[in-house]
Amino acid sequence: MTYSGAVKVGGPADVHELADLIISKVAVGPMDNNAYLLRCRTTGEQLLIDAANEPHTLLQLIGDDGIASVVTTHRHQDHWNALREVVDATGARTYAGRYDAEGIPVPTDVPLDDGDTVRIGRVELTARHLKGHTPGSIALVYDDPHGHPHVFTGDCLFPGGVGNTWKDPDAFASLLHDVETKLFDVLPDETWVYPGHGKDTTLGDERPQLPEWRARGW
Repeated sequence: MTYSGAVKVGGPADVHELADLIISKVAVGPMDNNAYLLRCRTTGEQLLIDAANEPHTLLQLIGDDGIASVVTTHRHQDHWNALREVVDATGARTYAGRYDAEGIPVPTDVPLDDGDTVRIGRVELTARHLKGHTPGSIALVYDDPHGHPHVFTGDCLFPGGVGNTWKDPDAFASLLHDVETKLFDVLPDETWVYPGHGKDTTLGDERPQLPEWRARGW
């Protein structure tokens, strides 16, 4: 079946099968958070992005093979509600942006800085620090050698705009700058965007809207 990225709480995961990586997307309540399970096809190693909630749902998705790592995209509670249960059940290493780690109650084993690499078996992800939604939000970029890039943006980029900056003009300017310079300016239009809530998009679909976002200030 063709991957659409459209998932709902209580529904099945949607699976995006790439040459070297399998991406499973699931939605959990009560805030319709997305969690992503990434599996290296060569080694079978798995990584979870955002243990948001519903630990039973996430552990069922993970399955008997477990996970080696779990990355928390930012410090907001709706993205780590199930982190303790998932880590206790799997023994996974924890990753988070260096400047958000102190706001996550489960200790961060590996703090991430801009440009750091996170490995899943033979697959590499690159962390990009995007400041504004929180001080230490990170996106993870997978530059697929067999196709276009894929980026997991947490709450920093969605269809129709950047993440919430609560009418703080400095935070908005920072987030828009980082999203433009670290994502839009360096990645092609075909780049697939996997956000922390809701439907997926591509950089090409969002790029024409950048002047509008800048003008409206959110």
